[in-house]
Amino acid sequence: MQDIVDEVERQDLREVILVGHSYSGVPSGQAAERIGDRLAHLVFLDSSVPADGEPFVSAWPDGGAMVRASIAENAGFWPVAPAAHFEGHGLTDEQIARIVGGATPHPGATLTEPAVLERPLGDLPATYIKCTLGDPEPSDDVAKLLTSGHWRLIEMDTGHWPMFSQPRELTRVLLDIAGA
Repeated sequence: MQDIVDEVERQDLREVILVGHSYSGVPSGQAAERIGDRLAHLVFLDSSVPADGEPFVSAWPDGGAMVRASIAENAGFWPVAPAAHFEGHGLTDEQIARIVGGATPHPGATLTEPAVLERPLGDLPATYIKCTLGDPEPSDDVAKLLTSGHWRLIEMDTGHWPMFSQPRELTRVLLDIAGA
């Protein structure tokens, strides 16, 4: 999260549209509130949203026990998911191979450390892009944020990896959000 804030400040960026996909919604959401008036909009792309005091894995059915065990067994990293994990997301075998081939193990502490929010996420201008293939409804925490008046929902009829399965459609959605 701090790396995002530092880069925005180092580059003296303004009117930032910050996009977080999957896990990266957690650091992006935390960074968004810290960049202040530099933020134009926050986009959660079929992602988790941070909850103050809660780690990413807290919402998992077992409270993250399996992930924590896997991290412990893999020198502090969460290993790359096997190709079978990506099936059912509207991806071709070639796309799955590209994702898996380019993936690296995830630093485990980022998944297990609690998020810290200085103000409610519902106060930020945000769009949640929900990829509906296999899981059509936003999570309860996202549904609550969507009632804030500052958030809107966009649905895409694809799986969790729209940058591979529907890149043109995703580009149009992001350009629309940016007002381009």
